[in-house]
Amino acid sequence: MTDTLNLYKQYRRKILAYKYVNFISSWDLQTEAPDGSVENTSRQLEVITEESYRIQTDEKYVKCVEKLYAERDKLDEVTAHEVEKIKKELSQLKNIPKDEYIGYQQLLNKSYPVYVKAKQTGNFRLFLPVLKEIVLFNKKLCKWLETDTLKGYDVLLDNYEPQYTTKEYDAFFDLLRKKLVPFVKETVRKKLKYNDSFVGKQFDAGRQKQFCEYIRDVMCFDKTRGVMKESEHPFTSGFGTDDVRITVHYYPEMVESAIFSAIHETGHALYEQQQDKCLNETLCCGGASLGLHESQSRFYENIIGRSLAFWQTHFPRLQQTFPEQLEGITATDFYKHVNKAQCSFIRVDADELTYPLHIMLRYEMEREFIDGNLQVEDFPEYWNKLFYEYFGITPPDDSSGVLQDVHWAYGNIGYFPTYALGSAIASQLYAKMSSDIDVDKCIRSGSTFEINKWLKERVHRYGDSKYPKEILRIATGEDFNPDYYVEYLIKKYSDLYNAD
Repeated sequence: MTDTLNLYKQYRRKILAYKYVNFISSWDLQTEAPDGSVENTSRQLEVITEESYRIQTDEKYVKCVEKLYAERDKLDEVTAHEVEKIKKELSQLKNIPKDEYIGYQQLLNKSYPVYVKAKQTGNFRLFLPVLKEIVLFNKKLCKWLETDTLKGYDVLLDNYEPQYTTKEYDAFFDLLRKKLVPFVKETVRKKLKYNDSFVGKQFDAGRQKQFCEYIRDVMCFDKTRGVMKESEHPFTSGFGTDDVRITVHYYPEMVESAIFSAIHETGHALYEQQQDKCLNETLCCGGASLGLHESQSRFYENIIGRSLAFWQTHFPRLQQTFPEQLEGITATDFYKHVNKAQCSFIRVDADELTYPLHIMLRYEMEREFIDGNLQVEDFPEYWNKLFYEYFGITPPDDSSGVLQDVHWAYGNIGYFPTYALGSAIASQLYAKMSSDIDVDKCIRSGSTFEINKWLKERVHRYGDSKYPKEILRIATGEDFNPDYYVEYLIKKYSDLYNAD
């Protein structure tokens, strides 16, 4: 057992090194790499991908994992969990043809710049050839990885959120349709009164960045272990607890976009920074699942960042940063503005109430092009059809429609439903947190220190060393319960729209 474990750790060390190279390369391609460097970078990453694949499919490594898996009851808890995960990944990896795997990684290395050009020009046809290949690979992936219980789209869903398939998501979304959708339709028809004279004014990007840096301080983000840059689509990436990076995008005419991107991405980053450092040298460092990770970003962005207490505390600083644009505006005005419910085109800028509808649209669309008959050429038309059905409006162009999200360019099919799941988990965590500490008082203190502490103890510190459902039970004392989400939204928006 000792020799096997030592050999496993030697392989793990190499695997982590290759993961680090991919992390750095991906970060560079999405932030600062010149357009002309993409082809050459892709060629170098091809070698990295081949070597990484070779190590992870090496016969000695596979046998090593199998031996440890067979005796995992003798391992420490973290290593046992890690070996279980790796065993599943290896079982899947060996079913993917090597040439297909490497070719797909090369495709993804090239897809992002193509996607950005297509989005910037509103030209879906530019992205079409690449997207067709991505969808085709994922359809084949479903066949390669299917089991007796997982087939088709369920294979992809389970890869992003263990134990959640169309059965669970259908039940979850049916609950939202039944209880939330009628409330949404009623609410968006109401008029929310506040001073919105700042809307449409120009907010300097440099000063927006200053305020976003202030927000990171409020949220106790350790800047010695992370940076903030700019990208077309905000994201968080990292390697362990000591190198966590986020990006935002600044819109001069919409100051709230960058602010809430910064809060959202810092929520992700805190999850990474607050994990137990002993996980850094393992493959259990990172979020336990995408849904649990999203619960952290949505918790900070919406439950904390869009609260009245937050803006009563921090709006004076924003007003100092933009005195001319925000002259005569109150914290309550801004609070109402950032919570106003309305049908809009862009998911990342959607209000908290209508946001789940954006996710349901993408969920239905993914099911249709993986398990149904939807062709990639018909994506824009089908997107617009569903969008009109859900929101009663039609996107004016593909940039604000089918091209608005980067996920399919990354190959992340099956990812979107975790956003709705994450929002629901966030509400459940908030209910439990509120019974333990005075959340409003913590917010008004000027920092999220006490809130971070609560989440670190019950969620963050475990990283990926336990299954997400187990972590949720540890944190809240119960299994996933989406009723908290519906109740939270209805109460918040009832209070907001009936206050006048």
